[in-house]
Amino acid sequence: MQVTEQRYYTSEEYLELEEAADYKSEYIDGQIIPMAGGTANHNRISLNLGSALNFAFKQQNYEVFAGDLRLWIPQKRIYTYPDVMILADEPEFFNNRRDIILNPQVIVEVLSKSTKGYDREDKFEAYRTITTFQEYLLIDQTRIHVEQFSKTGKKQWNLREYDEEDEAIALATVPFEISLQDLYNKVKFELVEPEGEIVNAEELG
Repeated sequence: MQVTEQRYYTSEEYLELEEAADYKSEYIDGQIIPMAGGTANHNRISLNLGSALNFAFKQQNYEVFAGDLRLWIPQKRIYTYPDVMILADEPEFFNNRRDIILNPQVIVEVLSKSTKGYDREDKFEAYRTITTFQEYLLIDQTRIHVEQFSKTGKKQWNLREYDEEDEAIALATVPFEISLQDLYNKVKFELVEPEGEIVNAEELG
């Protein structure tokens, strides 16, 4: 992740710049960091999950937001755009702005090569400062692999991994389940030789 300039921006300056920008950026304690563009696989996975969640929660008091809604993490002074957020209560908006959320219960990130280390480590650490945050899904877009972290107590988290097409993920903190086949529907995994040459692609779904 590359910083646009080595200078300090206030959060107010960031929000003003973000409203006028042609692309999304994150804000991390004074620094503005452009977000990488999404891939087709990233978009397929996010849509597959978001659509299934919306359908499952039609008659329930859960709300799903994907992609374009900003999250403010006050303890770390971070603005970011999670791929998917699930809220168990009414949205809490920062400073009455309808585009900035404060209270997600479940956060989902679809991993990319450039951000997977950050999503798994520093970003997860930042998310854990949110009092409502209970569950974290990390979804690989290059292979069938999902990491599910669920909170079991103060400073205690349980990890479960999924890597078989016939498995299903059941969220621990909200009533929702999805098969890996449905999650990865129409996702195309590219098979790459050690030299980097793409030899063919396999589509799941």
